[in-house]
Amino acid sequence: MDIRRRPPKPPVNIPNRFSKDDDQRRTKASDALPLPLYLTNAVFFTLFFSVAYYLLHRWRDKIRHNTPLHVVTVTELGALVALVASFIYLLGFFGIDFVQSRADSNDADANNFEDHRLVTCPPRVGLRDPSPIVSDFVQSRADSNDADTNGFEDHRLVTCGPRDPSPIVSVVDPTLPEEDEEIVKSVIHGAIPSYSLESRLGDCKRAAAIRREALQRITGRSIEGLPLDGFDYESILGQCCEMPVGYVQIPVGIAGPLLLDGVEYSVPMATTEGCLVASTNRGCKAMYVSGGGTSTVVKDGMTRAPVVRFASARRASELKFYLEDAENFDTLAVVFNRSSRFARLQSVKCTLAGKNAYVRFSCSTGDAMGMNMVSKGVQNVLEFLTDDFPDMDVIGISGNFCSDKKPAAVNWIEGRGKSVVCEAVIRGEIVNKVLKTSVAALVELNMLKNLTGSAVAGSLGGFNAHASNIVSAVFIATGQDPAQNVESSQCITMMEAVNDGKDIHVSVTMPSIEVGTVGGGTQLASQSACLNLLGVKGASTESPGMNSRRLATIVAGAVLAGELSLMSAIAAGQLVKSHMKYNRSSRDISGALTATTT
Repeated sequence: MDIRRRPPKPPVNIPNRFSKDDDQRRTKASDALPLPLYLTNAVFFTLFFSVAYYLLHRWRDKIRHNTPLHVVTVTELGALVALVASFIYLLGFFGIDFVQSRADSNDADANNFEDHRLVTCPPRVGLRDPSPIVSDFVQSRADSNDADTNGFEDHRLVTCGPRDPSPIVSVVDPTLPEEDEEIVKSVIHGAIPSYSLESRLGDCKRAAAIRREALQRITGRSIEGLPLDGFDYESILGQCCEMPVGYVQIPVGIAGPLLLDGVEYSVPMATTEGCLVASTNRGCKAMYVSGGGTSTVVKDGMTRAPVVRFASARRASELKFYLEDAENFDTLAVVFNRSSRFARLQSVKCTLAGKNAYVRFSCSTGDAMGMNMVSKGVQNVLEFLTDDFPDMDVIGISGNFCSDKKPAAVNWIEGRGKSVVCEAVIRGEIVNKVLKTSVAALVELNMLKNLTGSAVAGSLGGFNAHASNIVSAVFIATGQDPAQNVESSQCITMMEAVNDGKDIHVSVTMPSIEVGTVGGGTQLASQSACLNLLGVKGASTESPGMNSRRLATIVAGAVLAGELSLMSAIAAGQLVKSHMKYNRSSRDISGALTATTT
């Protein structure tokens, strides 16, 4: 706790304004009525809400009859007084510390008295002197001890915040080398910026260890449970994460085999949600024994949409006509494609908002997810356009018409990344034996839940049961950007009875799956291993973009399996039972928690 200390005052012989007995006899909010506390609270709660309802009802009638609101009857005036009184009581009861302390402070100023009570806050254990917070705390305690020794009281009123339930532990590492100890002190004092440790030391792991130690001393909190060893910090320097102090462990489960387009895949899923992998695995089994699923990538193009401004809407419309003129496309493509040997401009669409133009560029990006690639191409085109449009003011390289990491209708309609449709026909006997439900029940539930229910909720691309569950798990396991789960999980699940109602046709349509097999987190050891498990690691040697498109189809296939299994569990009434079995641990972990915080 940060304690800001006033300069010490000389001792004075002024009697305490509040003796111990006076303090105990202080008026409290709960003393408003000579009733037990719970009855007093009930009275004022009931009074407040009933009076508020009465006044709102009366004001609504006045508005309907065009009666001025300031014209009040005696009854309404009494209701207003009761509302204010009950509000003051509730404020005093729930905010007693704040209200009482302000009242005491004002009384003390008015009568020229000081509160001689000493309120001590629990000390922060394990902090060392390099921290300014620690220095203030140690000095305050020393002054307090001196005052007690000389028979004087500390003339400061120190208000303490609520006690933090998290344990405060000793965080000093006794095994830290002397040289690193000096660097830790410099980081705490601010002499060495924490972000510069890697460049100064030339050792990424050592920099992480020093930053970690400084963090623990500054906060007084241990992060012992956060692993440091066993990770290649060199691999994330300058591309994946800044100022690391460790890494988070997420278990990876395997669902499958997923039989898709005649190929079997073991799908890695990184998740902490119990039952998710098991449920997806059951869906994979139902697909497998029914002959598997098929998938099609109907579109592949990453987008970026800068926003530019002109002096007039007419001038902005001239840019729109120029960009959407087919005769100019080849010129724009040559300029755009200079950014990369894989970037190939596909289309340019422009929309206006007054004198502002939003230009949506779409291009293929090979096996990369492609955000940086398309951004460089857009930058080239903007620089080229300044020759013909020197009055164009580039407001931002991204104007949210892309649209990245946000739910947007433009992605749902036009697509972004890989647009994939995946389907499978599940035989009726498999629905009964493996999924424990019926074809008719699945079709009805899908219509009322995924289609009608999502429409009632005003969902945008959320016409599914839990597509984001599977997308997130596969994304984390394979090194994708987890934030792009927002648009990548846009999905509509369709179920239809076929073959005279005996079997069921299931499909998922996902217009904006944004994945890559090169760049970013895909090159980290764990994520690279998961990509290798799927057979899509790195860039395709056969055709640029083949690996990333295959990964997108695997994601869609896994989503189909997950949708099939969850919908079956809901239709059969097994959802709660399965989660109670697989998603609730009865193991006593209190001992483990104690061990990690001591």
